[in-house]
Amino acid sequence: MYEHLLVPVDGSELSGRAMSASVELARKLGAKITGFIAEPFATPPPGVGLGYGVAVKQHDMAVHSHAHAVLSKFEQLCAAAGVPFTPFTTQASHIEDAIIEAARERACDMIVMITHGRGALGELMWGSHTKSLLSRCKVPLLVLH
Repeated sequence: MYEHLLVPVDGSELSGRAMSASVELARKLGAKITGFIAEPFATPPPGVGLGYGVAVKQHDMAVHSHAHAVLSKFEQLCAAAGVPFTPFTTQASHIEDAIIEAARERACDMIVMITHGRGALGELMWGSHTKSLLSRCKVPLLVLH
């Protein structure tokens, strides 16, 4: 039925639950997983001026290191369960767009993700990637809470 799952993660405790659940689902379905992280671009802090290039390099190195660590853990979970895994990371201004594009580029037939479930006030303050994906995504979306 589903052969290729895209699993967006961010390294939080919640995304650890998404990793475990998606590995179990993929194992039962005989599917493969693409683990995905979309990291933000560097934003210039006030007063950086000429040092902005250095700040961007430091930011890019930090997000690359973070993505590598999270996706390596995910890969180990998949390997232990015998689930084929491919890591994929990018930088993006809009996380939802990056998730949709990754699913399209990688020919994923389902997205499995976790929601923080912040409620109405939290959505107002921080937005909801999940809600945005539900309204825009063309592939099935399994939302874990």
